[in-house]
Amino acid sequence: MQDFLAGRRALVVSTNYAPEHAGIGPYSTQIAEHLAASGADTHVLAGMPHYPAWRVHEAYRGRWRMTEVSEGVTIHRRRHTVPARQTALRRGLFEASVLAHGIAAPPRVRPDVVLSQMPSLAGGVLGARAARRAGVPHVVVVQDLMGAAAGQSGMSGGGRVASLAGGVEGRVLRSASVVGVVHESFTDRVAAMGVPRERVRVVPNWTHVRAPGGDRARTRARLGWPEDAVVVLHSGNMGLKQGLDVLVGAARLAGRDGGVRVVLMGDGHQRERLLELGEGVEALSFLPPAGAEEFPEVLAAADVLAVTQKASVLDMSLPSKLTSYFTAGRPVVASVAAGSGTAQEVERSGAGVVVPPEDAAALLEAVRSLAADPARCAELGARGREYVERRLSRRAGLERITALLREALAHG
Repeated sequence: MQDFLAGRRALVVSTNYAPEHAGIGPYSTQIAEHLAASGADTHVLAGMPHYPAWRVHEAYRGRWRMTEVSEGVTIHRRRHTVPARQTALRRGLFEASVLAHGIAAPPRVRPDVVLSQMPSLAGGVLGARAARRAGVPHVVVVQDLMGAAAGQSGMSGGGRVASLAGGVEGRVLRSASVVGVVHESFTDRVAAMGVPRERVRVVPNWTHVRAPGGDRARTRARLGWPEDAVVVLHSGNMGLKQGLDVLVGAARLAGRDGGVRVVLMGDGHQRERLLELGEGVEALSFLPPAGAEEFPEVLAAADVLAVTQKASVLDMSLPSKLTSYFTAGRPVVASVAAGSGTAQEVERSGAGVVVPPEDAAALLEAVRSLAADPARCAELGARGREYVERRLSRRAGLERITALLREALAHG
């Protein structure tokens, strides 16, 4: 237990929270529940659950404001827009609605410390505002950089808003007592915003799923995956920055001689477009998001786990799916820019291979090379699990977050 938190009140600001089970939501949830278990009176300012489908969960539709209590955490939810299609304008409206409702109806609590999860610009601004009004430290954990994302993701109109979003990010980060970044590749960009390097800490995300323990052959049979097929699985958000066209392209190439099947599991605003793009591609199939209990087993049932990003994505995002991939114990193929944070993480783990982004032939060749070498696949998978135990355990991750709060409270 963290005695210094006992009797204190903590406010976590995160647009994403449980029951969202992908992306940032699980991390916000586990942080808040950890703080509550450590003795803090813990409150969360969150949006309505909507990710990764970008549709409000049925149980929350039509609600304007609501308060829930779960695992000792009080969650204050505020309604906001949820754009079905991502453009710079629609994302701007989303952020504006989160900000407006958060300002109009903030939680009626006076915190001793505030922790904000970004990339949500609105969340960062709301967290900074709450900390300033209470005269308490503000800790920011940077999961993604919105300004860089607008410029790198290929979102319609993104270039026009990159500097504006980056400016807001910079103001929030400069005002924070301590800034945590989930990968060291973010540090230079954060420092370029005027944040002193001595206030930046690297706090890697941790695995938020259990290790698989079921019957792999049974799971494959249930999913309809033939024993002799090489299944390449991508799990998670289907958005612009993922550049999932490369997997559709790989499936189209694989269809010429069979043996490789590409499976896209998840949801997101690009799903319908990908379905249309992949129409008639025999080696391609789609799955809905798996439930929390089923998810680790599906990952482990695949032969290769794929992470993809557009070539322009360099230093603004680190896919949270990597921690789950490593836990699954399967080899990873990363179709991402060389030198990107994602490439660095895959290479450091020793759990996979990196191929050029947006190159379907290179991705397919890497998959076939792995499939032809079962011993190498087993070795890469084992390295992933070892990396999780060494660096990405939940306990280690939450202790790093707690250390940020301790440092912020110590220095005021």
